[in-house]
Amino acid sequence: MDTAQEELQFLGVVGIFKESFNIILRYRIFFARIALALFPPIALIHLAHLQITQLFSFEKVDKLTVVISSDKLSYTNFSNLISLEWIMFWLFKATYFAFLSFLSLLSNSTIVYTIACVYTGKELTIRKVLNIVPIVWKRLMVTFIWYYTVLFMCSLVALMILVLETLLLVNGTVGIPFVVCSLILFVLALAYILTIRSLACVVPVLEDAHGIKAMARSKSLLKGNVRVACTSLLLLAVISLVIGTIYDNLVVFLVDNLWIKKGVGFACFHIAILIGLVVQTVVYFVCKSYHHEYVDKPLLADHLVMTTKFL
Repeated sequence: MDTAQEELQFLGVVGIFKESFNIILRYRIFFARIALALFPPIALIHLAHLQITQLFSFEKVDKLTVVISSDKLSYTNFSNLISLEWIMFWLFKATYFAFLSFLSLLSNSTIVYTIACVYTGKELTIRKVLNIVPIVWKRLMVTFIWYYTVLFMCSLVALMILVLETLLLVNGTVGIPFVVCSLILFVLALAYILTIRSLACVVPVLEDAHGIKAMARSKSLLKGNVRVACTSLLLLAVISLVIGTIYDNLVVFLVDNLWIKKGVGFACFHIAILIGLVVQTVVYFVCKSYHHEYVDKPLLADHLVMTTKFL
């Protein structure tokens, strides 16, 4: 471990990223092997999703233009236009989301387990790291389902409030500043929920809690350290957005067949995933240290051994 566990509580945003980069560089060969084993399918599925979505959008625009320009514009034309193909499109979306969730669980559990081994001094082997998934995937899946349920409920409430505020704004009951303040509060609440989600992705792997209990555990870990955790993950989101833009420009929307540029794009995508997973795990250990829940190396090592006792 590059930073003593007692000092983790004093890490700010810069310190968290420095600690994450130090871990990645120190175990760069091991992380490179994990990245080459797990991240390419995510990149390829993401690329296929973007390409098919783009083709579907263009095809719909062309067909809609034909229908509108034809002399036989009718309800039947539009009904046929949005029936079967839209069903196929949303089935594709659901399949993409299912595969992406599975691969995300795979990558998340392996990186979290790897960082835990780093902090406990446990021997790192590719076999043990990859085989952690069959043990924890159910707990992670339940946690993911609870997170998306909570996110859906919060989004539904926010949408209802937004509609109500729009009606009040039209009637002149409230002013624009009130609506702007409400939007700012919504963004802050969303950032808080996303931060809880990031910690909840770590808790099921290293602790016994999962599902709603993992989210409650994440909330308790954030107490007193919300600003640092949220700012770190917000900065991480900005970095991921920049790298994602580079990936889209070099891989998705690149017309020519320059494989060097495409390779750079895929490398950037892999780096973004690795940095994101490592940072969220380091934030978890920083929050534990902030609450003086120091990493008990023998206890955590025993937990990891119990987790992999059937491997």
